[in-house]
Amino acid sequence: MTRWLVTGAAGMLGTDLVTALERRGDPVTGLGRAGLDVTDADAVDAAVACCRPDVVVNCAAWTAVDDAEAAEEQALAVNAGGPANLAAACLKAGARLVQVSTDYVFAGTSAQPYAEHDRPAPGTVYGRTKLAGERAVLDRLPGVGYIVRTAWLYGAHGRSFPRTMIALEGERPTVDVVDDQYGQPTWTADVAEQIITLADSAAGPGIYHATSSGQTTWFGLAREIFRLLDADPDRVRPMASSALSRPAPRPPYSVLGHGAWERCGLPPIGDWRAALRRAFPDLLAAQRTSAAAS
Repeated sequence: MTRWLVTGAAGMLGTDLVTALERRGDPVTGLGRAGLDVTDADAVDAAVACCRPDVVVNCAAWTAVDDAEAAEEQALAVNAGGPANLAAACLKAGARLVQVSTDYVFAGTSAQPYAEHDRPAPGTVYGRTKLAGERAVLDRLPGVGYIVRTAWLYGAHGRSFPRTMIALEGERPTVDVVDDQYGQPTWTADVAEQIITLADSAAGPGIYHATSSGQTTWFGLAREIFRLLDADPDRVRPMASSALSRPAPRPPYSVLGHGAWERCGLPPIGDWRAALRRAFPDLLAAQRTSAAAS
């Protein structure tokens, strides 16, 4: 039986991963930031030595994309220093490491899905620090290091675009949403299962893209959410991203290809609409519970 250590376990993806592992009966230790600061090399060494995991999954990250523009040193410590510390500890312990990464490592200017081997060209501090984390893992653990890039995540255990749209549908007559950024809405529960499948398989180390299949815009996603709420999707109105002033530019094209899964005989995550329908009862319940508590 595989023993797991999940860092960043209090976040949206980490919570779903720990839940999935507990459900199937695997021994798992989940550590949130309060339990493990991944920037503390000694603490990381101690945690890995104590847990004796076969697989470590690093879900800990600085994910505040805009804030990172003014705090590069802090973001780099978490997004690159943390993976480096975990890789060093895994090397000592003989454990495999799965590092969760992002579409932001790419420029976002492609006209076709980014392949795993395409040249990164991040245009933000967040993207640069996450790319540095990828390289820290692959350089230190060439035989047992895995990079799992994902994008446009949503889930029941944290803030996300679908939950925001659920709230706004009940508060506003119309909602303006960006229609010139393309990506793959991806449920954290699906990413969790994909990580488990990867670790269980004989797939070699390297880079994998764990996003839903298909593509849409934020506008298209919002309209689908309104449909699931039995609300009029025409209440969602398209807007240009240029109307929003943000410190960090958003990639206009964040669609990731899934060739690595196909090459090792594993299915990628399915269609984004089907995933959203499966996730929607949990999203709706979580948002209603949050609204009732506020």
